[in-house]
Amino acid sequence: MSSPSKRREMDLMKLMMSDYKVEMINDGMQEFYVIFHGPNDSPYQGGVWKVRVELPDAYPYKSPSIGFINKIYHPNVDEMSGSVCLDVINQTWSPMFDLVNVFEVFLPQLLLYPNPSDPLNGEAAALMMRDRATYDQRVKEYCEKYAKPEDIGAATEEKSSDEEELTEDEYDSSDEQVAGKADP
Repeated sequence: MSSPSKRREMDLMKLMMSDYKVEMINDGMQEFYVIFHGPNDSPYQGGVWKVRVELPDAYPYKSPSIGFINKIYHPNVDEMSGSVCLDVINQTWSPMFDLVNVFEVFLPQLLLYPNPSDPLNGEAAALMMRDRATYDQRVKEYCEKYAKPEDIGAATEEKSSDEEELTEDEYDSSDEQVAGKADP
């Protein structure tokens, strides 16, 4: 079985080779941003979010930490911090899952099927249960106000000032340097 650090590297490479834009936060491979688009046929359609992913040392045996950087209106996302309350990730995570699953399955499912009975945003949960049409309208308003493609850069600047984005060439070249000599 491969080590957690090797698996982390493989999963991150798989994610970077998929259709998702990935921005590394620092020199390590444990924190990064992924650009995530709201699912079609939902009130989140057309929304674009920068999602922060932090991989624990024990990944893939322990689930990643996920948070929205720009605001999203959802019962299971803390409006201030962007933290995601995602039972599928936090409680039923399995080492068989990978990072692509998070963005192709887990987050779209969360947005399509919110769980208002286990909220991080009580106001959103109450509105969803009381008046779904008004809730959907509020979601669309948040998408229009906070989740347009041009909001992605602004969201990062608000929360952090010294992060660099690696281009694919820079990532490839740093990979070559790491490959160097094996330990004796």
